[in-house]
Amino acid sequence: MQKNFKPHPNSFKNTFCIFHEVLPEAIAGLKIQFESKAGSTYYYTEAGMYRVSNHWGRLANSKWRLVAMEPETSSKTKIGFANWNEFYPDNAEEKLYYIQADYEKNTVNYQHVKNPEYDKKAILRTSFETTKRIKQIRNLQQLTSWAKHFDYEDIDELRQQIIEELIYTEKTLDEIKREI
Repeated sequence: MQKNFKPHPNSFKNTFCIFHEVLPEAIAGLKIQFESKAGSTYYYTEAGMYRVSNHWGRLANSKWRLVAMEPETSSKTKIGFANWNEFYPDNAEEKLYYIQADYEKNTVNYQHVKNPEYDKKAILRTSFETTKRIKQIRNLQQLTSWAKHFDYEDIDELRQQIIEELIYTEKTLDEIKREI
């Protein structure tokens, strides 16, 4: 029989967390301890939380992201797990976030300053500043029209050069483009 684990009621308010997708077997035998109005179900254990949901990202006053399994499961509803120590504080005022680009997968995401993998090289920004930079980076990744004003041999190298400047400096996109 599962022992009930009750986290503090405010444990999840204003938090950032990255959940990792797990298979349904991970929650077999566990009982639902909370169900949200949106239909997400939660299972608490001493190690952490399982969340079953068809929506991830911004949730009320928190930012919870799911890292999907590879290859990705076909179901829209995903089961994610996060350890209790992976819930980090979030607010709009502090510079809590840095940006990480994956050039092989052509993706960009934000990470929390308390992430143990943070190398202290990427510039920390507020959530608003981070969102603005990520939008600029995604446009660079997905579009080509911006490149028509540059003399380049390899658009991927040009992209990476601009993206690195957006991640590791305080320069604006316009400043970076003028310097190239």
